[in-house]
Amino acid sequence: MSNQQEKLGFSKKSSGVVLKDVTKIFQQPDTGKDFVAVDHINLNIHDGEMVTLLGPSGCGKTTTLRMISGFEYPTSGNVFIGERDVAKVPPNKRGISMVFQSYALFPHLNIWENIAYGLKVAKCSQEEVIRRTDAVVEMMQLTGFERRFPNQLSGGQQQRVALARAVVIEPSVLLFDEPLSNLDAKLRESMRDELRALQKRLGITSLYVTHDQSEAMAISDRVVIMKDGVICQEGSPAEIYEQPNSRFVANFIGKANFIDGTFRGLDGQAALVEVGGKTISIPAPGRMAGVQKDGPCCLAVRPESILLSAQEGQLPGRVSRATYYGAKVEYEVMLGDQPIIVEVYNPQLTERFAEGDEVHMTLIDRCVRVLA
Repeated sequence: MSNQQEKLGFSKKSSGVVLKDVTKIFQQPDTGKDFVAVDHINLNIHDGEMVTLLGPSGCGKTTTLRMISGFEYPTSGNVFIGERDVAKVPPNKRGISMVFQSYALFPHLNIWENIAYGLKVAKCSQEEVIRRTDAVVEMMQLTGFERRFPNQLSGGQQQRVALARAVVIEPSVLLFDEPLSNLDAKLRESMRDELRALQKRLGITSLYVTHDQSEAMAISDRVVIMKDGVICQEGSPAEIYEQPNSRFVANFIGKANFIDGTFRGLDGQAALVEVGGKTISIPAPGRMAGVQKDGPCCLAVRPESILLSAQEGQLPGRVSRATYYGAKVEYEVMLGDQPIIVEVYNPQLTERFAEGDEVHMTLIDRCVRVLA
């Protein structure tokens, strides 16, 4: 139990969440045909871990969250919270709390009453309700706002109230359904950091759903990428960004260039890839799933992982665009007919190029992956 949990008087420990072969099928009302929203996924969220489900609209992330919360029941498979299979258990019997995109605060209750509501429903003693609610009010920096109503607070303050209400009932699992999407960009970034700090202090197992890549990277112990109802890849933010296992993942997380080539074999641990008639050695090519010798492949390389030079480099190109952003210059360099995006940071310390300049590109060792 964390120090913050002890301060709040928490008696419960967080629980892990395990999904085993979980599937959810909906029947489309217009056609009557089955639609597989989630397709036999397996996921293990450890005690105290913060995991983010990330993917495009319709990928199945929200349906997965709703099956863990109990708002949807799986068509097949098991949902474990701790040791208990809760796949068919109602939401109020699962020991979870959920923070919604819309905050879902009661407009007729003041802030203190909103936060205390779950404790009263649970029939806690008046003494316990007061103690725990007051402690959470202080922790969420809402002191002085207790008698105000939700419509008298800013969006960030309302989000704090929603978090406080979720935390005060001592959930074993905390679920977040795009909780920051209604906030402006600057406030969203600030609340994101607060939310992550709170989760770490409390040590509550948390599952977070978002479509915002930077949000997922900033708050997560582990990121799970979904597409078409299946998990494409999972790992730490660094693993997902630096070692994508497919074009989809590489393209979905951040920016990526895909340079077409032909795989010519291995030289020890390095992959030999022919690009434009020139063979390049890739020291850390990744797993290369589906890549066949003498078959087509691509080099996935981030814009910041390419060096530009007027004199020498692996691949020749011509600058077709140069955009100055202050902290960086973004170049579009034509490699034959293919545009390659290159980001150069601290431009005041590096050589500058203008539209039409002939340049050479060098791919930074161990920053390139070979994909099918």
